[in-house]
Amino acid sequence: MPHTASGATEADHRHAGRQFGFATRAIHHAYDPADHHGAVAPPVYFTSTYAFGSVAENDEAAARGGVLYAREYNPTTAILEARLANLEGAEACLVVSTGMAAIGTLMLSLLSQGDEVVVHRTLYANTVALTETGLPRFGIKVIPVDLADPANLDRVATGRTKLVYFETPVNPLSAVLDIAAIANRAHALGIPVAVDSTFASPALQRPIEHGADLVVHSLTKYISGHGDVLGGAVLGRAGTIARLHDHGLRYLTGATMSPMTAALVLRGLKTLPLRMERHGRNALAIATMLEAHPAVRWVSYPQLASHRDHAIAVRQMSAGSGMLALGLHAGFDGARRFMDRLSLFGRAVSLGDAESLIMHPASLNRARRAIRPEAHLAEGVGDDLIRLSVGLEDAGDLIEDLRQALASL
Repeated sequence: MPHTASGATEADHRHAGRQFGFATRAIHHAYDPADHHGAVAPPVYFTSTYAFGSVAENDEAAARGGVLYAREYNPTTAILEARLANLEGAEACLVVSTGMAAIGTLMLSLLSQGDEVVVHRTLYANTVALTETGLPRFGIKVIPVDLADPANLDRVATGRTKLVYFETPVNPLSAVLDIAAIANRAHALGIPVAVDSTFASPALQRPIEHGADLVVHSLTKYISGHGDVLGGAVLGRAGTIARLHDHGLRYLTGATMSPMTAALVLRGLKTLPLRMERHGRNALAIATMLEAHPAVRWVSYPQLASHRDHAIAVRQMSAGSGMLALGLHAGFDGARRFMDRLSLFGRAVSLGDAESLIMHPASLNRARRAIRPEAHLAEGVGDDLIRLSVGLEDAGDLIEDLRQALASL
């Protein structure tokens, strides 16, 4: 069963009427040690099924959809769902095994044969695979458009359009889309809006506050923050999340999060605001240096005044995350030489870790085409694009590492 934002505990009731800050709620919301034998950290409940005192109790639980099996409910994941919903400002949350499981559960639960979904033209590579080859197999039409101009919705939406889906900031370009403007257009047409907010986390951006109906996160990234678990979440109105749980998680995907993963994500959440502050401070220092470097052709970081979407980012986000993109005058080959000279940046495809990471989508795409000839770069992603996930190291050390690698070009 999905859990609501309240997730009230005895500790919450003792402070009734007081609204705690984000950092306090990230540590305490929906958990009272007194309810768990005094354990300060939430226990990890390892069980695949739940026993009942009598056959009658078992029958009653089954009849009302109660707690029967761990695919449907776990006390540890329940705390995580309540806490995430509270931090995001959503009525309810469903956590699943991966970020792609969250997107798949969302799409397969809400869309049926003959439906249409409008997506932004640039998406995470695996979301592109889902929308280009996965959903069409089930008779779902996917319409990619440039949502940087929300008026494009009026041009493509029809009576069959059941969802508008986009990321912001956008992977890997770090473009920023105007959630409120898109939501206003979509709602005028009677279409709900889902936003992948992974690049920001709820510490920096809460799409529901700007009019979105649903929010998706890869918990693998900033919310967990340590590169050691996989997880995903969908957040929104309680009725919609119940549908995703009852039809999506239970019957369609079965993509249950393990209780150990839930405990690790809860641990990561406790430091989320502190980590995001450091990620953003480091990224801004690096973006400023790169923008002035003669070997760098362009930099895309929303908190730079030169960024095309800077005004939207300032209005929509409380600060910048650690994600930025750049291109070199030396192009594709130069990007490869540059990356190989780095010592502190790990050459890896994920993001949001304590460690700084770097990737070159064009190189990855060329390698993938050996086994997947249809693989291609997302719309707007050029051969020169390099994506940085700036970590928590000392900014001076990261800048020095980047400078020495650029000096070879």
